[in-house]
Amino acid sequence: MVLPQQISSSPPSQESAPKAPDVSVIVVNYNTGHLLARMFAALDAAKSDLVLEIIVVDNASTDNSIEILETQYPTITLIKSSANVGFGRANNQAISRVHGRYVLLLNTDAFVATDTLEKTIGFMESHPRCGVLGVKLVGEDGALQPSCRYFPTPYNVFLQRTGLSRFFPHTRLVDDMDWDHRSVRACDWVPGCYYLVRGEIINRLGLFDPRFFLYYEEVDHCRRVKQAGFDVVYYPDTEVVHIGGESAKTLNAISKVGRQISSLQIESELLYFRKYYGPSGLILGVILSSCADLLVALSSLLRRRDLRGASMALRHALTVGRILRATGLASHPTR
Repeated sequence: MVLPQQISSSPPSQESAPKAPDVSVIVVNYNTGHLLARMFAALDAAKSDLVLEIIVVDNASTDNSIEILETQYPTITLIKSSANVGFGRANNQAISRVHGRYVLLLNTDAFVATDTLEKTIGFMESHPRCGVLGVKLVGEDGALQPSCRYFPTPYNVFLQRTGLSRFFPHTRLVDDMDWDHRSVRACDWVPGCYYLVRGEIINRLGLFDPRFFLYYEEVDHCRRVKQAGFDVVYYPDTEVVHIGGESAKTLNAISKVGRQISSLQIESELLYFRKYYGPSGLILGVILSSCADLLVALSSLLRRRDLRGASMALRHALTVGRILRATGLASHPTR
């Protein structure tokens, strides 16, 4: 007979239990198999003592991405989407798989520096009110890319498109590039190619609104993060090289891609304006957009005799009208 006090109350040995990941890295891949080796190599060189959990969501690639991922990176978690569901929804598929204290969204065409993970995680650790952190983004040539951004409004989008912002220097535009980007700065949103999120944010708010197929996902998410009382911060003490547009290049011919991407941007912008500014804000945005198209077309014709520029402005106006009808005045997405 075994007496109760003879039963060991010591917890089981934890020596064999794997350490919980510090960072869950989510990568959405679409036809960028040629970039995976470089992206993974940079990530591995930067991990230091951090424990990483890597989840790749493949958006129904038609290149050799799946073969590369399955044969060369067997330790990652691979989620195979049966269709291209867009950036936001693809990231959302990985949420149930994450276990890290932090979640990093990383593009396949974004290459971290050796100190990027350590420095950004360290900053988050010492700044508990920072909910989302972005870094300095540069191109292959070292040129600074927009990295510290502010919320779009019908008004500031109009000023930026028309160039009239120079007459309103105190208006905060979406991209403020007129400073050296060398200091930490609170902002409204940071690009999703390197998007470090505190784990509790994901638990409380989730990730992306599925109505945004492409573009504005991180704008919307950062807005919800700030509404929940957390900060969105730009951190300049490390750089991430970002090529940009690699997935889009595989979609079709360049001219068709331009039209498709423009349509996706317009749709997401209209959905965003309707979500946060209501029907009246949406209508104001459409009116200002039409005025911007008219001004751009007239300027192209009268000042530069640029028929192509005028034609593009007209196509933009027609696309806005088409998408308004297709989305029921931006009440639902088209896909």
